[in-house]
Amino acid sequence: MAHRGLSEKEIQAALDAFTGDNDSLFDDEDEDEDEEGAVGCTGTWYGRQIITHHGPECTTRRTSRRVGDGVVVVESGSVRQQDLSQGLWGDTKTTCRALIIYLNPTENINNNTDRTLRQLDEAGMWQLSEVRLVVLGGRDEVESVLLHPSLRNVASAVYLAIITKQSSESIHYLHHSVLKEEVSERVKVYRRCLYCNTGDATVQFVRRERLDILLLSRRLIHGLARNLQGRRMNVVSVPFFPYMDYTKHYDRPGSTITPKDSVDKRLLSVISKKLNVTYNIFEEPNRSFGLATNGKFNGMMGYMQREEADFCTIAGSTDDRLKVVNFVRTYPSDLMTLVSLKPTLLPQHLALIRPFRQKVWASLLMGLVVWGVTMWVLQQAWVWATGGRAVHLNIALLYGWGALLEQPPKDPSVNMSGQMLVGWWLVFCLVISTGFRSSLIAHLSVQGKTRPVEVLEDLVKADNWRWGIDAWLLKGVPKDYFSKHTDPTVQHIHKHMEAYDSDEGLRQVLQGRFTLIDFENYISIIVASRYTDKNGYTPLFVSKKGFFLVAIFGYGFRKGAPFYTQFNQVTRRLEDAGIIKYWTADVIARRVRETRAKAELDTYPDFSTELRDSRELVLGLDHLQGAFYLLFLGSILAAFILLLEKLVHSCCMNR
Repeated sequence: MAHRGLSEKEIQAALDAFTGDNDSLFDDEDEDEDEEGAVGCTGTWYGRQIITHHGPECTTRRTSRRVGDGVVVVESGSVRQQDLSQGLWGDTKTTCRALIIYLNPTENINNNTDRTLRQLDEAGMWQLSEVRLVVLGGRDEVESVLLHPSLRNVASAVYLAIITKQSSESIHYLHHSVLKEEVSERVKVYRRCLYCNTGDATVQFVRRERLDILLLSRRLIHGLARNLQGRRMNVVSVPFFPYMDYTKHYDRPGSTITPKDSVDKRLLSVISKKLNVTYNIFEEPNRSFGLATNGKFNGMMGYMQREEADFCTIAGSTDDRLKVVNFVRTYPSDLMTLVSLKPTLLPQHLALIRPFRQKVWASLLMGLVVWGVTMWVLQQAWVWATGGRAVHLNIALLYGWGALLEQPPKDPSVNMSGQMLVGWWLVFCLVISTGFRSSLIAHLSVQGKTRPVEVLEDLVKADNWRWGIDAWLLKGVPKDYFSKHTDPTVQHIHKHMEAYDSDEGLRQVLQGRFTLIDFENYISIIVASRYTDKNGYTPLFVSKKGFFLVAIFGYGFRKGAPFYTQFNQVTRRLEDAGIIKYWTADVIARRVRETRAKAELDTYPDFSTELRDSRELVLGLDHLQGAFYLLFLGSILAAFILLLEKLVHSCCMNR
């Protein structure tokens, strides 16, 4: 913005005046230096990032003055997002960074200054709230610069207003005075205070000083305010108990709300007292967390993306959302769980076959047949070789069956090889019968139950089973999870998924062969409040082997929010102390007690009679009904075979 291009020596002299070889501009009493000479303590200036405006012959360059210390000079008309993101914000060595803007007051102030600042805004300056900004220019544009919309999120901004008698020669005079070390220019120091105007930004005069001895303390330049001076923040929210619950001021969607007892109310109350902030909380009209369409979000995420609110209450962090929102972790991610009927008692008439699984019964039957055939083949081979009495196949099979029942008939073997085969079969039958008896006693004494539904794979494997999800969850992360997941099981679940509200979904569960998918904390409160009797019994089973949709739950802040760090510090301390975890458990317990007291009755009758005590169990007809069914079946089969034998014998006699 100068009338002429500056020489390399003049540029370097100006930079030395701004930064100083001894870091005089950013000196502090607490600064230390490491062994290599670079400033090394937290909060000081490892690197200097400079934007200076000069003639077109000067191009972007970077110099390394010492370890971790660099300078970037960029022409005002060529400021791009790449210059800010890579040159200013992308160097991992520069843990503290400053942006110094040199405004030459000899040119058209209003047009050029506004154009320069708008270029910074287009380059993404509004997202870099932690940049330390130092502006050098004339006195007439202090407020227009420090309160410019492009710097709305900058937490630390200092303006050095040059005091000269001849403004047209001020900057030229300044450079040559520094080079010749003859005259020391005077400046007025102003700073931008984000929250001093009843929570809004304003400009404050700091002091008047000589430039050559100017010291800007870390407290002045750091800009991390501990007191936000009653700043009123716009907060958008949706109901999600136990984290957030509220009452609306008006019936229309999107109206202001008053939080009820919930984790968020307690957390916001503590933050309000700690940081001195107030809130204007309103409801998201569609009660939507936010889904992206072509990069544009709706719901609460849309408010953050459009900067129509300062932050939103509880939401899950995803890759898409992190592009437009900064998250502060406030709670651990809630488990997505499955709610089904509790496992039911298995029918007693099948108790006789439960000691062995289906594969064991099939293997036992196959082994019996194979052994009988082997016995018959060996005996037939002996008869063919030596002559004598043969063994029929039915005799061999009946002997094997009788040995399993511990009532074997006469030994059918006619040689040593057959006797050896019979001996090992008897040992096998002893092991099988002993295992069956012991397992049968256990199944008759303690009645078995069906397997509970624990994971999504159980839903897919179950026959004639349905499932659904709480309808409001389809306005947020769960919809993206199920619709975009590549796992075949999850795709099958999504394809056949039904949508209900929580109460209707639980009624479907009570009818049987249905599972409701929901967040554990949210659905557990409903189950404990309305679907549990006075003895603590509920027919519903809430799985503990669910799955997580997101890594964390937290508050979403608009990009570049200058108070993001303060909120993050408070929530981190509360979580590390275990207070948020305690609040969550306490809010859940209080809500369950209040809901049950208000209802004044139990949803279900007393189920205590179903509980089993430790008294000795006496087997009755109910336990042994399977044995009688087997006896009747055997009698019917024997009668049918007798009739069949009679018919065959009659046919043979007639011939």
